[in-house]
Amino acid sequence: MDLDEKATVRFETMPGKQGQMDCGFFEEHTVYEDGKWKRRYCFLLVLGCSRMRYIEFVTDMSTNILIRCHQNAFRYFGGYPEEILYDNMKQVVVKQLLKQEDSTLNRQFEDFAGFYGFKPILCRPYRGQTKGKVERTVRFVRDNFMIGIKYNSLADLNGQALAWCNKVNGKVHATINEIPFERLKKEGLSPLKREYIIDKINLRRVQKDCLISYAGNQYSVPAEYVGKDVAVVALDNMLAAYYEGKQIALHRISYQKKDIVVNHQHYRRLTLKHSMDVENPLLEQGNIIDFPLKSRDLSRYDEVLYE
Repeated sequence: MDLDEKATVRFETMPGKQGQMDCGFFEEHTVYEDGKWKRRYCFLLVLGCSRMRYIEFVTDMSTNILIRCHQNAFRYFGGYPEEILYDNMKQVVVKQLLKQEDSTLNRQFEDFAGFYGFKPILCRPYRGQTKGKVERTVRFVRDNFMIGIKYNSLADLNGQALAWCNKVNGKVHATINEIPFERLKKEGLSPLKREYIIDKINLRRVQKDCLISYAGNQYSVPAEYVGKDVAVVALDNMLAAYYEGKQIALHRISYQKKDIVVNHQHYRRLTLKHSMDVENPLLEQGNIIDFPLKSRDLSRYDEVLYE
């Protein structure tokens, strides 16, 4: 093998630029939860510049739980980086192609990343060195933290995991020859201003006719959001739609079926040709409801979404 094939160049990350995420599966370890024994997964997130490490154990790695682990890591770090590297995991990407822009991200995770404004970066398949910092941490957890550990519950295990994070982040890191907690001050992470509330959000894809579906009816949003996923919140007979944390539409809820509730201002950016191309025949019928709205305090909807 040539020297060029063996040698690699260490990649050092600029402050606040990048994090690396991985998931370790500990098949040999189980925890008793909800009346049954469950195997454990370990969520790991490492900041590239400071080498700050965060780990959390879970018994399920659904998209919602993955998002919750990210939020816990962000709180631990005091913010989040510009981008985070991921493997080809279905919770993040449902179809990975050679070019990232051609890949299809998981809708829920894409909305979560868009809410905070960090960019998910997909690693090239079979290129483990791309996420070397976090994959070394996976081995470190297996060979250091897990050896001889005793616990009586998942909460107990995660309490010990947090103490371990504080311990290793408070010691000099062999590669950077600095203490991660001290170097964290230089990261300049984006601060957490709002929290993405998973269980209160319904995602809806905006169709070509600028409509989203909710409870058997359709509601309009501005034309520029066609093809995007928006978060929907219902409160006090009103329906609010959000995109990346910004409220983009507010409607009075119709309790009939197959109604179309529109705000004609949502279509103002469409040219006449585009307006004629709208592919919803119901828009030409007499069941369109246009509810004029009085001035309202919109903060209540923000409270429901981000409390």
